[in-house]
Amino acid sequence: MADPCQVDFYVLADPALSAGRLACSLCLMAWEQGHRVAVLAGDEQGASALDELMWDYPPGRFLPHAFGAEDAAAPVSIVLAPDQLAQEHDVIINLAETAVPEPDRFRRLLEIVPADARQRAASRDKFRQYRNQGLSLASHDIKNV
Repeated sequence: MADPCQVDFYVLADPALSAGRLACSLCLMAWEQGHRVAVLAGDEQGASALDELMWDYPPGRFLPHAFGAEDAAAPVSIVLAPDQLAQEHDVIINLAETAVPEPDRFRRLLEIVPADARQRAASRDKFRQYRNQGLSLASHDIKNV
């Protein structure tokens, strides 16, 4: 039997901290460790902003990525809907306000929690949903990105 999905919540301590920059940092770390990563952007505006950021992240480098199934060879995919999360992705970064369905099909799920009150409330709901599914949960306070 495969190990259950580990869910990590990254809580941004300051409203000035960028969820997109943190997502890029997490993508880069996971990619460099050999993982296949998908970022669930939640909406077109967020996906476009993330795409732009990855073209020069970290500064002076390029984080190889593609939208959805555009390029199956890309180590990082930016997707808009949960049904675009392919089984070959083992790390999912969720920027959407809703929980990832069937998270146990992935190795890791990374939830970014912005300082915005509405988004924090949505993250609390997601935390409860994952806990009720019996998943292993951890929380990390992020003070800078």
